Amino acid sequence: MKKYLGVFFLLTSLAYASQELVIPMHKIDEKGMQEQIGTIKVTENKHGLVFTPDLENLPPGVHGFHIHENPDCGVSMHDGKVVAGGGAGGHYDPSSTKKHEGPWGEGHLGDLPVLYVSSDGKANVPVLAPRLKKLDEIKGRSVMIHEGGDNYSDIPASLGGGGKRIACGVIEKTIDKK
Repeated sequence: MKKYLGVFFLLTSLAYASQELVIPMHKIDEKGMQEQIGTIKVTENKHGLVFTPDLENLPPGVHGFHIHENPDCGVSMHDGKVVAGGGAGGHYDPSSTKKHEGPWGEGHLGDLPVLYVSSDGKANVPVLAPRLKKLDEIKGRSVMIHEGGDNYSDIPASLGGGGKRIACGVIEKTIDKK
């Protein structure tokens, strides 16, 4: 019984928030933003920011999941090639660490836990970003989902090996919870 009470109190504390952000998420490709695939709700709690996805039509498996610098999901050019979601810039790294060490490391502040997508293409498992404490830290940025997983290292592939960007959402405004 104690075990279940502990889980209840943890989930209750994760759900408690005074404000929330709701981010519309869109598939992206080399032509730009495509159809909306759902939303991600972000709330504050004493342990960090909680990202609660309500997404569909994604490839099953684990995916790199990050806050990126710019509020732009449009394409950009890099080395003569069109990059889907390139307008978002790189991972949010206000301390200029230039390190990819995951949500618990001392690198990019925008490194989030991986996003899990079930076999039916849906993502609804919340993740906790313990180093991000306030919604204001991420306002005016974007959320990115990558094609592959994330090993939170720059070895053997840079930025955790997540691969191309497949979904993006611009973080714009705060909605007060009543």
